[in-house]
Amino acid sequence: MKDKIINFLTDIVKEMKKVSWPKKQELIDSVKIVVVTMIIFAAIVYAIDKGLEAVLKLIFSA
Repeated sequence: MKDKIINFLTDIVKEMKKVSWPKKQELIDSVKIVVVTMIIFAAIVYAIDKGLEAVLKLIFSA
């Protein structure tokens, strides 16, 4: 059992050395894109929510 665990961890280290890690600037650019996209989607969902809320208030207040 101990040998299997050691082999597993050794394989993990070998595979992690093969990974192509992004450069710092690439990572920063990707984070910017993700944050802007999240803000846009949040604004869209907020607008839809407020629109549906107004419609439902009109329907149920009559």
